[in-house]
Amino acid sequence: MNARLPAQIGCHRCGPGQPLLVIAGPCVIQTQDLCLRIAEALAVLASRLPIQVVFKASYDKANRTSASSFRGPGIDDGLAVLERVRRETGLPVTTDVHLPDQAAAAGQVCDMLQIPAFLCRQTDILLAAAATGRAVNVKKGQFVAPGDMRHAVAKLLAGGATDILLCERGTFFGYGRLVNDFAGLPVMQSFGVPVIFDATHSVQQPASLGGATGGDRTLVEPLARAAAAVGVDGMFFETHPRPDESPSDGANMVPLDQFGGVLERVLRIHEARLAGEKA
Repeated sequence: MNARLPAQIGCHRCGPGQPLLVIAGPCVIQTQDLCLRIAEALAVLASRLPIQVVFKASYDKANRTSASSFRGPGIDDGLAVLERVRRETGLPVTTDVHLPDQAAAAGQVCDMLQIPAFLCRQTDILLAAAATGRAVNVKKGQFVAPGDMRHAVAKLLAGGATDILLCERGTFFGYGRLVNDFAGLPVMQSFGVPVIFDATHSVQQPASLGGATGGDRTLVEPLARAAAAVGVDGMFFETHPRPDESPSDGANMVPLDQFGGVLERVLRIHEARLAGEKA
């Protein structure tokens, strides 16, 4: 097993000995005001809990189930929103990129670039993200074994990336369902990089609503607790004041007014595990 090295994301460091990294926000940018409202609430949580928060929202959801689904405001307007969130709240920001030629522009604004799960094997997008000099968080594909994510790490290292994170978000189990292999978390950590657990995408039910993806948000906290017990360097959550009104992934999201309580309960397990390791 390689020693895990912390990854730098703006002012935060994610890895062994660092406070838990929490990547959170709405799935997609709806409006600037909504993003600021959510980011300000997250900044308050970061001020009172032993966590580091990175705000996440997408300017384009290029992998929606239906061609008619809302995708977001596009790269120019979306990055302008993220830049304002970063400036007004002080939170580092991240977004996902779907094409290699989007990476440079996103890297001018974002402290970390996210590679979507379906693109985790795409060499060109990994190299383009590495070339920005920003941290890169790679979602493990739903079709990829945890051990095979070493190839994504190797590609990023070859491209010059120094701040690399891997993210678990569930594995296909037949049709319309995902499962989590918690044994995969230490496997991915063995590659020497921090590992994030995506609690909200792990409860997706792909295409279960016909033209859209469904999910079960009641399972978010139990899975996050399990990941905290196994040991991860960070958590990923999507949150929204009114999840059922979100145009993307609403069924998976944690209501914003409940998010603090979820974090507090997950942190108790995280901190108990750390104390046990020191004993």
